[in-house]
Amino acid sequence: MRRTALAALCIAAAATFSLTGCLPGDKDEPKGPFAGLTGGEIADKAVKATSDADSLRMKGEVQDDSAGGTVQMDMAMNKKGDCAGTLSMNGEGEAELIKVGDTIYMKYDEAFLRAQSKDAPKEEADLAVEWLADKWTKTSATAEDSKDIASFCDLDTVLADFEDVNSDATRGKTTELDGTPAIVLDERDGKDRYTLYVATEGKPYLLRVVSKSADEPGDLVFTDYNKPVPAEAPKGKVIDLDEDFS
Repeated sequence: MRRTALAALCIAAAATFSLTGCLPGDKDEPKGPFAGLTGGEIADKAVKATSDADSLRMKGEVQDDSAGGTVQMDMAMNKKGDCAGTLSMNGEGEAELIKVGDTIYMKYDEAFLRAQSKDAPKEEADLAVEWLADKWTKTSATAEDSKDIASFCDLDTVLADFEDVNSDATRGKTTELDGTPAIVLDERDGKDRYTLYVATEGKPYLLRVVSKSADEPGDLVFTDYNKPVPAEAPKGKVIDLDEDFS
């Protein structure tokens, strides 16, 4: 069973995702975009182009049972390890995340903190809200508890599983995704279905990856290839978790 481009990206989306599949082949040679190429060959080109990007933005949601449900994200990241964006679990509140160099900054709203503290005593949840809600915090990216988040912010790590992908995707229709011409590639694995959208103009970047798996659904959109990541340290007071809570 091959690891698909969908799996490669979604694994890194919350540092624990694992979506895999086998891409069925299409040996036709249609005209138009990517004339003469099979779906698998187009997918391979998309994987190569996406892997070569210096930065990108990933937006959407994926199922992550180990984290407790569905993770929503809107995150820009680059190969320097910088990132900036937002994360949410099951739509319950939001956390802002910025990584600059070796420092991770996060800010949680009250709904996010209470959702993450729902199994804790009410007094502890109230205290977490009092201390942390809507306040920027920082911690070292090299700390043991920070390694998963730090690796998620590193585009090289996110795209590491793209190496040696050998796809057999089936060509679908041509379409547009937010105004960008694209070709649809389909794959099936038993009852599960996965769909990839690949740009047909300019470099063949992945534009969207959709999983219709009953157990591991996901829908991720990729934009802002090679654009600067807006990762800057927050202004004003920042709570140092390594000092204040050590």
